[in-house]
Amino acid sequence: MSTIHFIGGEKGGVGKSVVARLLAQYCIDRSIPFVAVDADASNRTLSRFYADYVRPVDLTSVESIDEIIGFAMVAERRVLVDLPAQSERAIAAWIGEAGVFDLAKECGIDIHFWHVLDHGKDSLAALDRLIARYGHAAQYTVVKNFGRARDFALFDASETRARAEALGATIIEIPELQEGAMGKVDRFDASFWAAAHNDAVGTDALTRMDRHRIKVWLQTNFARIAHLGNAF
Repeated sequence: MSTIHFIGGEKGGVGKSVVARLLAQYCIDRSIPFVAVDADASNRTLSRFYADYVRPVDLTSVESIDEIIGFAMVAERRVLVDLPAQSERAIAAWIGEAGVFDLAKECGIDIHFWHVLDHGKDSLAALDRLIARYGHAAQYTVVKNFGRARDFALFDASETRARAEALGATIIEIPELQEGAMGKVDRFDASFWAAAHNDAVGTDALTRMDRHRIKVWLQTNFARIAHLGNAF
């Protein structure tokens, strides 16, 4: 069964593309069939790091956004969609107008939303709207990204978390990658694997400790993704 994974969070700067890159690298390292979709026309972050695997999609074009379903129909695989900020309305309008959930069910395709949180009320409110809109029709993973926030007490104590878990949502924590190391990875437009293993990438900046730190960070995150089981 193919699965479409929408990786969003509605807000800018919460680390949506970092999560998309992690999932892409996880699929590559484990030989899991996938296609990555870069829907962020203003940044194309995913395309910078995983160009060989990425298909661009324009959320303002019906023909273009329809390709997301098409990618899932081609073969049994994961479709990873890196969403831009403030894409909630465009995705909801497309899903409603095209009857995406009905078509996905007919074709044996699961729809999965990844909501990347920061510590604020806006991020929590966006999650609340997401689960209220789609309910049991979709699957959900909530990402507590410690690279963008340190305190998730608001979410942990919220009714939104309780409602999400009642719908079967999984929760994953992404630890922070040391700021200097992450900055160097971004500077060289390197995949996480290349930054950790390829001596030709940023030899003037990435130290052996940087590379080892990235390896440990990847191993930690991959173990947590693997622990999600059928959620990914």
